[in-house]
Amino acid sequence: MRAVARPGQAPGAVLFACGMNAVRSPMAAALTRLLFPQRIYVKSCGVREGEPDPFVDAVMQEVGCDLARHRPKTFEQLDESGFDLVITLAPEAHHKALEMTRTEAVEVEYWPTPDPTLATGSREQILSSYREVRDLLQTRIKKRFGWTPTPGG
Repeated sequence: MRAVARPGQAPGAVLFACGMNAVRSPMAAALTRLLFPQRIYVKSCGVREGEPDPFVDAVMQEVGCDLARHRPKTFEQLDESGFDLVITLAPEAHHKALEMTRTEAVEVEYWPTPDPTLATGSREQILSSYREVRDLLQTRIKKRFGWTPTPGG
């Protein structure tokens, strides 16, 4: 049986999952790649396919992540397995992940995460909602995987 990554310890491979693989899960995957380059294998998926979201591209570019090439995919379209940890960001993704991993030695964690696509108002108010989710995910990822700044970085 594979060792389970405890809080503050980075897993070797993590899958982020959401309702649609268009906003929260690709944000989390990109942030993990940015914070742990070549240290954690990261993928994302959703219960349903979504459409790329221009607000996600905008707020992720602000922190140096380019998601222009991201194409949403479902659990079924994911061509990898062997993840140490599945982090779900929406209730339906959590149920699907538990169902799909019930016969595997995989840890599944649920991180309730607001859906910024529900934001209304001006463009700046909507972007602010997306930034809040991005920053919340970044804080959780840093804490969960034991991120420390690189010297001189």
